[in-house]
Amino acid sequence: MKKVELKRRTLSFGKLHAAVIAFTLGLLANAPVFAADSVLSNPMMPTDELTLLLEPLTQEQLLKAADDMQVFVQAKATEIAAADLQVLRDNKKIATEQAKEPSPDSSGDATKLAAESVIEKAVEEIDTEKAALLEQQTRLREERTLLIDNMKAILDELVTKTDNDDKDTQSIILNHRLYLRAVSGIHVDVSDTTSTWVTVKGWVLSKQGGLRWAANLSKFLGFLVFVWLLARLLGYLARLGTRRTNLSLLQADFVARGITWVTLIIGFVWSMTVLQLSMAPILTMLGAAGLVVALAMQDSLSNVASGLMILFFRPFDMNDVVEAGGVSGKIESLNLVSTTIKTFDNKIMVVPNSRIWSDVITNATDVTQRRVDLEFGIGYDDDMDQAAAILEEIVTSHPKVLKDPAPTIKLMSLGDSSINFICRPWTAPADYWDVYWDVTRQVKLRFDEADIGIPFPQRDVNLYVKTPAPKPRKSGSTAVDSLISSDADEPHPDGGLDR
Repeated sequence: MKKVELKRRTLSFGKLHAAVIAFTLGLLANAPVFAADSVLSNPMMPTDELTLLLEPLTQEQLLKAADDMQVFVQAKATEIAAADLQVLRDNKKIATEQAKEPSPDSSGDATKLAAESVIEKAVEEIDTEKAALLEQQTRLREERTLLIDNMKAILDELVTKTDNDDKDTQSIILNHRLYLRAVSGIHVDVSDTTSTWVTVKGWVLSKQGGLRWAANLSKFLGFLVFVWLLARLLGYLARLGTRRTNLSLLQADFVARGITWVTLIIGFVWSMTVLQLSMAPILTMLGAAGLVVALAMQDSLSNVASGLMILFFRPFDMNDVVEAGGVSGKIESLNLVSTTIKTFDNKIMVVPNSRIWSDVITNATDVTQRRVDLEFGIGYDDDMDQAAAILEEIVTSHPKVLKDPAPTIKLMSLGDSSINFICRPWTAPADYWDVYWDVTRQVKLRFDEADIGIPFPQRDVNLYVKTPAPKPRKSGSTAVDSLISSDADEPHPDGGLDR
């Protein structure tokens, strides 16, 4: 009885397998017969070898190769589907056999034990058959993965030889890729723990599955580290190389940063090939993303243009003290979008390049001499010659004031409240504020010693008070009231009204 049942199951599986083989042979019979030198004479050849054979093929030959390779992929997918179907049927058989367990009220322990033994052996035989199918599925998936990789290589080569205006060929390529996406992947029945474990374990240990992805991921991470180190090295070498040129510090820093970032971007895109991903869709996506970003940031293009103009004409350099875009401070860095300036109170200001280039740029570092513009006022009652002599003595005695050019001390204007002198000594740019503060302090001290006042704005205010007219008295007013009213209206000796 047991042998008959096992023979029937084996026969049914043999018929299914024969049907799959017949279907596969039917597909292959309809496929073109390849010559011995054809690239698809061995569809299971390694992908790297196939890629070399695809280079000399024309577009028509590649289209034919893609169609032929899809036949092999379809045949392999059909075998996998048949194996999945048989596993599903085995699971149903196991569930049916387990449902046949004798009830607790079955008569006779011997009969009950015999029935349980028969059920256990039947389940064990089905499990053995299913395990063989699962192992076969793992092998079939490895073969399918290799076929899919080879077909992707054909499609990638076809993309490079297809014009953008050839919509028909692009449609064919898209259909092939959609088919590959549909037949790839692993079908896992989570309700069947045995199948799930065997499937996952088989994929992880498969050379075309988990082992390949683990190796690719390790190579990808290692390649990223190599690219990062290479970018840093190239940036350092660029900085060393620019020292022997007439480039400014900003230009040298920009070149070094540009080389570093370009190396990182190219290296990252290149490292994606280590993961065996198709670069054509990735590059297409990056191009579309670049167009979207360019449209979204079209207002920033003026900053890029201004940054290039600043780099070309070099109105300032690194560490220069400038006033640009309404900000005063020291230049820290420059990129294509903005300029970083550190103010004198140690704040970092990021100024758009368009704002800097469209405004006046004052550079106080490129010059070797700076004039300190000071102005002092004295009272109209003070001695002008004495004040001029004090100013000249203070300026000429200061150690940081240059002798050439000579300082200028002249009477500038007659103000509302003071007589104003200009004092314009020359000094080195680094000593500008020291001279400004020292001279201002000394002028105040020396003017106080000489009793020369520094007037502040004054105004003379004259207050005139007008007394309101007296109210008319009633008819019953006394003579005293008339006398008081007469005296109040008499003019004051100083010309005003008596209050």
